[in-house]
Amino acid sequence: MFDRTVHHCRRCGTAVEQRIPDDGDTRVRAVCPSCHTVHYVNPLLVVGTLPVWHDGRVLLCKRAIEPRHGKWTLPAGFMELNESTQEGAARETDEEAGAQIEMGPLFSLINLSVVGQVHMFYRASLLSDRFAPGQESLEVRLFAEDEVPWSELAFSTVRMTLERHFEDSRTGVFGFHHMDWHPHER
Repeated sequence: MFDRTVHHCRRCGTAVEQRIPDDGDTRVRAVCPSCHTVHYVNPLLVVGTLPVWHDGRVLLCKRAIEPRHGKWTLPAGFMELNESTQEGAARETDEEAGAQIEMGPLFSLINLSVVGQVHMFYRASLLSDRFAPGQESLEVRLFAEDEVPWSELAFSTVRMTLERHFEDSRTGVFGFHHMDWHPHER
């Protein structure tokens, strides 16, 4: 299980106690014995897009940053405060690929409970085949299914999303895919 334990109160700096709060909660939380603030540790949202060109090719970015420097990924990143999941996905697509898109529906939602994350990918239609990769990408390219560098993908969730996309492409019916990732998966 992923651990982001809080050790000190974010409000007053006092060492916290790990206990069930007195407010009826049923889970152990970080509780400040001084100011009584209860600190919650919640999953992080990773939001991104599955950008598709009119001929069916998908846009992938080669990472210029860790983790997984030099590996290929869909444009995605951590959601920021004060933005919706769609806004975050569009921002990440612009930052990483400089791609012009029309946002489509949510395509995949993948729970990564062991690392405290949820990954969400929206289908997106590319409006242009001209890209301006940002500092986080070494390269940006369009790939047909048989051209995808499957062994060079950065994350299992990207692989899972791409596999569902190409399966749906063969049937012509694009659904919503809700999945759970487990550490033993590739």
